Amino acid sequence: MEFYESLSASLQGAVSQVASRIAEFLPNILGAIGLLLLGWLIARLLRGLAVKAMHVLELLLHRLSRSPTPRTLPSGSVDVVGGILFWLVLLFFAAAATHVLGMGAFSSWLQGLVTYLPTLMAGALIIIAGVLLAGLARDLTVAALSAFPEHQRALLGRIVQGAVLVTAVAVGADQIGVRITFLVIVAAVVMSAIVGGIALAVSLGSRAYVANLIGAHHLRQAFGMGQRVRIGEIEGTILEITAVSIVLETGEGRVTMPAKVYNEAPIVLIAPKASDG
Repeated sequence: MEFYESLSASLQGAVSQVASRIAEFLPNILGAIGLLLLGWLIARLLRGLAVKAMHVLELLLHRLSRSPTPRTLPSGSVDVVGGILFWLVLLFFAAAATHVLGMGAFSSWLQGLVTYLPTLMAGALIIIAGVLLAGLARDLTVAALSAFPEHQRALLGRIVQGAVLVTAVAVGADQIGVRITFLVIVAAVVMSAIVGGIALAVSLGSRAYVANLIGAHHLRQAFGMGQRVRIGEIEGTILEITAVSIVLETGEGRVTMPAKVYNEAPIVLIAPKASDG
């Protein structure tokens, strides 16, 4: 009988001690739960604001871009930005909750992670912004080079896009803390060689275009519509002088000649237009 009484007293003491410890620790538990709930609400709110901000950026890019098709942000990019912001805020409140609970080691680990996350997020945002600006730079380049053939404009646009993207990735990686000095040097050398080759090719390829522009200017000053001329072995009436060519009406039909012929072949005025007679 005494054994049962002693066991009962021991159990009551243990239960009382556990209850007192729980009662003593309960405010900390409730505070930690409250912090987690508050962090979850704030994280959801900030994620929604980030998604709206990305859509506003999409609208601004569409207005700045000269492309006829609307520019839309990849849905994955929007989700990544929103998710990073959501978990960043949630981890911050989780670190605060573990500190309230007295979990020192876990709290220190979370605080270190939270301290590094802004740097990681800044690098990710730089890369995402670089992707968007690279697309915008490509569209602006293609629109600015309207005088070039379509394939050349597309090629130059892709090169500009790649240069902006590589720069953004390098800056973002450096922000995160990745040491890519050697890769940056190699990329810079390769990009310089490519840009130099393209510049040389464009300058050589545009010589004929510039020569036609100059020739058309002099043709307009020297001749008029309706005059009959002979250029080399071709004789006809001037129908039109465009920005880069001269159009003659001959006995065999219309002949279009590059305007640079003004500087390359003699032009004989056979008869002025009827109104000059």
